[in-house]
Amino acid sequence: MTRPPTAAQRRVIDAADPVTGRLRGTEAQLAALVKRGLAFRHPRPPHDHFLTPEGHRVRQGVTQVPGPAAEAPATAGVFAARVGGEEAAVPESGPARRREVHSAWQGLLELRRMTNPDGAVERPCGWERTHLVQAAALALEAAGHPPAGRGDGGYRVRETPQPEAVAVYEPDGEALRTCAVTLEGAGWQVSEHREPRTGTRYLLASPRRA
Repeated sequence: MTRPPTAAQRRVIDAADPVTGRLRGTEAQLAALVKRGLAFRHPRPPHDHFLTPEGHRVRQGVTQVPGPAAEAPATAGVFAARVGGEEAAVPESGPARRREVHSAWQGLLELRRMTNPDGAVERPCGWERTHLVQAAALALEAAGHPPAGRGDGGYRVRETPQPEAVAVYEPDGEALRTCAVTLEGAGWQVSEHREPRTGTRYLLASPRRA
């Protein structure tokens, strides 16, 4: 999503079912919300549309989306889990950030419930498999792990050449093991490895399928 929802799209978001996030609107409105990452189309008939974690946050008012007349940066209204070592400015850690992360995590659990065939919330869903780095980072941040700053300790989540797998780095060995426990509890398969050249330890994490 590169700009705030239009007034009509915001009305569709605000009218979403408060529990399931189910949406009602015109095909054009729903398609636009999907394109912006605020909604998804359920793969099974009747192919209803539901809010994504970002959409839940907008509906709940956690993300303040300015009206059309307001001037805002292109990323206004977008939630991004902290992957660690961000070069750009990142949200300060504090009560407001914790509320945002908690809301995003609850929205993700609801997304699991609605899209996993058996309604399981203990297992990652399709959205997570297409947003591996952000999904793993959200699980870690929601559990209270500190992301790495510029050159500081903390976790870093990075892409890997391996399909459906991310690497998690944490310079403190005990903290790395704690990250592994958190990801396993969030439905990820985790194994510990060392880089051949540097000996740096890291986790390889993949969304569990069963």
